[in-house]
Amino acid sequence: MNFNPKRKASNITLLISAFIIVSLILWNTNSFFKKFKEEERLKMEIWATAQSELIQSSVDQELGNLTLKVMGNNTSTPMILMNEEGSYKTHNIPQERISDSSYISKKIQQFRNENEPIEIIQDGELLETLYYGNSEVLNKLKYYPLALLLIIFLFGAVIFFFFRTNKASEQNKLWAGMAKETAHQIGTPLTSLLGWNELLKSESINPDITLEIAKDIDRLQTITERFSKIGSIPDLEVHDIVEETKKAYEYLKKRSSKLIHFSFSSNVDELYVLLNPPLYNWSIENLVKNGIDAMKGKGNIAIQIDKKGQNVNILVSDTGHGIPKSDFQNIFSPGVTSKKRGWGLGLSLVKRIVEEYHKGKIKVLSSSKEGTIMQITLRVK
Repeated sequence: MNFNPKRKASNITLLISAFIIVSLILWNTNSFFKKFKEEERLKMEIWATAQSELIQSSVDQELGNLTLKVMGNNTSTPMILMNEEGSYKTHNIPQERISDSSYISKKIQQFRNENEPIEIIQDGELLETLYYGNSEVLNKLKYYPLALLLIIFLFGAVIFFFFRTNKASEQNKLWAGMAKETAHQIGTPLTSLLGWNELLKSESINPDITLEIAKDIDRLQTITERFSKIGSIPDLEVHDIVEETKKAYEYLKKRSSKLIHFSFSSNVDELYVLLNPPLYNWSIENLVKNGIDAMKGKGNIAIQIDKKGQNVNILVSDTGHGIPKSDFQNIFSPGVTSKKRGWGLGLSLVKRIVEEYHKGKIKVLSSSKEGTIMQITLRVK
């Protein structure tokens, strides 16, 4: 579904424009490289002409300044000048490699691949052959397009991640808005249910029924409060984490299948931490429900509170099929789920509540075919 066709069109236009600009830069660079190579070829031909004049001149003949200047002016292009007898002279070749015939042979082959050799001919007779390679400047220029492409690629990656982050931010705002609107919509029938329950209390009805209805209404109010807090920073207050965990435990125990055996333990009677109870309880419920799903509705759920130093660990364990070790981190990512029906938002929501809102940590403590233990770690007040 495309919510913003104008933005999509502008992105396509931007992409095409960037492709055209890159193509023009590469074409211009390639043209410049060819032009520079042609000029270097011309310089070598002039050098070869000066060398021919040097060969033709007699011992007592005085050479012109131009010939000498041309001969001594080339200080960058590597050259090998070879005569018909196989003797050679070198220019701009490392001094220590000049006597290495194997090295010279390889260089000649390299130069032949890079540039067409220049023959120095006198009176129809081949005197010498000039083999020359690319100058240092030309070699550096050869890699310039690759460097440019790398820079453009990195720049494109930065823009891509920027747009991706921006899109994710917009989606977060959308989901937060939908959550708040859901909380607002639930509020109206919830108020009506409160009135109807009060009316039932005045009738001759079993009080246990109206008590359970009241509990479910409280539950709906808690859910409404949770949804209303999505997208905003919740207030944290000092609460007894043992008591709050027991509340979530008792609620889930009463409303779960009799095939699920629940257990609760704590090495302290009370322990105070900074909490937002509705969101914390939501985290515990998500972990327990995930465990029940992993057990396919039959098995053991254990909640344990363990104080260690300045931290408290809340352990939620199940006897389900376990989680592959390779997925220990992935399961906290949005959209990741092993269920056939599911959004994959439960554990990512738990991670956000624990780590972003409560500044704690959550991880898979252990997992095997015998079950999984999830651990929440919070700072003691």
